[in-house]
Parts: sequence; C-alpha cells; structure tokens
Amino acid sequence: MYQSIRKLVLTRCHCATDAPQTYEDLFAKLDSNKDGKVDVSELREGLAAMGIRFRKGAAQKIISSGDQDKDEGLDFGEFSKYLKEHEKKLRLTFKSLDKNNDGRIDSMEVKQSLADLGMDISKEEAEKILQSIDVDGTMTVDWNEWREHFLFNPATNLQEIIRYWKHSSVLDIGDSLTIPDEFTEEEKTTGVWWKQLMAGAMAGAVSRTGTAPLDRMKVFMQVHSSKSNKISLVGGFKQMLKEGGLTSLWRGNGVNVLKIAPETAIKFMAYEQYKKLLSSEGGKVKTHERFMAGSLAGATAQTAIYPMEVMKTRLTLRKTGQYSGMFDCAKKILRKEGVKAFYKGYIPNILGIIPYAGIDLAVYESLKNAWLSHYAKDTANPGIMVLLGCGTVSSTCGQLASYPLALIRTRMQAQASLENAEQLTMNRMVKKILEKEGFFGLYRGILPNFMKVIPAVSISYVVYEYMRSGLGIQK
Repeated sequence: MYQSIRKLVLTRCHCATDAPQTYEDLFAKLDSNKDGKVDVSELREGLAAMGIRFRKGAAQKIISSGDQDKDEGLDFGEFSKYLKEHEKKLRLTFKSLDKNNDGRIDSMEVKQSLADLGMDISKEEAEKILQSIDVDGTMTVDWNEWREHFLFNPATNLQEIIRYWKHSSVLDIGDSLTIPDEFTEEEKTTGVWWKQLMAGAMAGAVSRTGTAPLDRMKVFMQVHSSKSNKISLVGGFKQMLKEGGLTSLWRGNGVNVLKIAPETAIKFMAYEQYKKLLSSEGGKVKTHERFMAGSLAGATAQTAIYPMEVMKTRLTLRKTGQYSGMFDCAKKILRKEGVKAFYKGYIPNILGIIPYAGIDLAVYESLKNAWLSHYAKDTANPGIMVLLGCGTVSSTCGQLASYPLALIRTRMQAQASLENAEQLTMNRMVKKILEKEGFFGLYRGILPNFMKVIPAVSISYVVYEYMRSGLGIQK
C-alpha cells in the first residue's frame, strides 16, 4: 500500500496543474499530529513509512533549507515552495545527464557525465550507480524515477551527488603531498571554492595542532634515533618534557600551521593551470592527467614554501633558548649557513611526492571500486565512515611508500644544526643508514607517524564539517 501511495504522490508532482493538490495530500500525510506543520521527526517517520530511503541528516537538512521563519518546522507554504524549487534543480540536473535528450538516462550517459567532471569510471561501475535509482529494471532512468529517488534527498545537482566519491583533501594527516581537491565550474563561479579551501585550511590547522606532540616525536626519532641510541615513545616524551616542559611538545607547530594557507592557495592555482596545459579532447581531464597535474602542482607549492619546511624542522628540534621564534630562526640560518640552507633536503622531498600521491590515489580508487562492486545495491552513497576509512588507508599506504624519502629529507634539513654532524648528500646518507642500521633504519619514527593518522583524520573531518556549516556551504 505504501508503495502505491508513494507512486501516486511522487509521479504526479511534476505536472504543474496537479502539483498544489498533490503537495497538499503529501503534506497532510506527513503532518501526523495535524498542527499544520511538519517537523524533522514527522518528516523522517512519514517518509520511512512510505518506503522512501534517505541518508542520515537529510530530514534535518530539508527542514533547515525550507524553514523561512525559523520555527523548526515547515508549514504548507514553506513545504510546497521547497519542493517546487528542489524539483527545478533536479530537472536541470536530469537534463544535463540526458545527453541525447530522449528522456532517459543510461549507463553510458552517467559514465560520460562523470568523465566531464574529471572522474573516470568503468561501464560496470556506472551500471551499479544506475541500478540504485532504476525502479522498473530497464537499466535506464526516466524523469519520474530520478525525481522519486532524489525528491527527498538534499543533493540538488550532479556535482553534489558525485561529491560522495570525490577524494577530498580535507583528510589532513600533516603531510601536504596529496593531489588537490577537484572543484566544479559551478563551485568556481559561485565562489564556493574559496570557502571549501578555507574550511580545509582551518581543519588542517586544528588537526595539526591536536597531533603536534606526535609529529614532534616523529621528527625527534627520525633525526636522533639509531641502533646505538634507541629512543622509545615513552622515553622520548619524558626527555622532551624534562628539557622544555609541556609546551615544548608543540615546538614547530606555529610554522607548520602558518604554511597551510600559502601552500593550499599555490597548489590550487597551479593545479588549475597544469590541468589546462595537460588536458586533451576539448579540455576533459583524464585520470592520469589529473595525477600528473596534481603531482606538478604539489611540487610547485613545495618549492615555494620549502624554506618554511626547513624552519619547521629546526624549530621542532630546537633546545630551550636556541631560537626566540620563527624570524630569529630564519635570521640565524641565513647568517650561519646562507640561502642554500633553506633548500636542504629539497630533492628527496620532491621525489617523495610521486610515490605518495600515486599510491594514495591508486589505493583510494581501488577501495572505492571494491565497495561499488560488492556493496552498492540500494544506494551509490557509501556513507561517511566508508569514505573516511578509504581515505585513511590510502593516505597510510602513501606514507609507507614515501617515508624513507621523508626521513632523508628531515635529516638533511637538520644535520647543520647538530653538533659534529657530517654534512652528507642524499645518496651518501642513504648508504650510511643502510650500512649502520639496515633497511628498517629508513623507517625510524614510523610508529608515532601512524599513531597520528586516525586522530588527525577524525579531527580534520569534524572541524571541516563545522566550518562548512558556518560558511554556509551546502552538503
């Protein structure tokens, strides 16, 4: 019976003459306590009773979007206005997908639309997405099916629907080597892109501050730990606390946070330019071109802010009273070692971008495709826990591959500040570590590095969502 009601209500709403009466019938069904207003619980329970699936938080999003008088509910006027405006947006999205204008969307049109937005998927994956919307089993979606699926889903355009599967750079684990996030043309023209970047930068700042003690321990172990001078996690923290007190655990965090803004801005602008240079076929960006553009953008950003990376390492390792601050550190490095010192470790740092970004992207895509293949039955939306899990695992794999280069970079940045330390080139340093400490000597400090991944991802996600809400970015 509920399916019959659902068909009656939802398939007739697209007719302009029938809409007011149909909206009225639907409103009456949802307004269970007959107070002339539909609140979040009534909407959630009413739609669930009709067999309409919607993602977590969708009911609250619908009420918030349509509630003009802020009374935490929708009266009939607000309810019908929201549905009319939402339908218009859904109609535009449907038309943008329907490439041949036959009134139906097939898997090749889904595949093509995603490719236009820089997201290459196989025909099988497109069919999986289509199956989650297709009601009559024809493997095509008409306007009624499309509308029925998304009428009570806050997503209003193709970009928002696809955003489920965008590998977002919001997952800040302290190493900015990831490929930049994609922004649609709509996001660029409406100015949403800078809000997204601002939200991501704030998320990164809070995340790095929250995990700074583990990051300092990682750098400390990378530089000072060896077979003859073993440093445990507990022993290292005791040593730091004894030497500089509790606040010493956050040494180097200031410059680590400050470099987020310029690095993000440079990476984003460079990425857009590299995509234009590398793209073929009328501006469409393929996966390998996106990877190349992302790697080059990362290298460009790292080149520009690399002196801050060197200062971060020096300030992280400093002893009490060695430097009064960031500018004092810069002056002393310049006076004692010259300009070249600000680019020590630059080569291993740049070389580390390729394995990190490549493996990160490849693992994420593989995990995503595996989820689509095995679990995408009723919906193409994996949910936030799956996305966070994919992002965490892919970032960890990327770090594992590039970690030896990160260790070499850190040691080269720090060696001039260490007493009686020999100034080694990258090749000589690798040989020395392998001779004295073996292969695992290249992974000193990996434990605190892995320990900070989950809290860093969790903190950055929570802060990012709060910032998005505060800046008025629609989910």
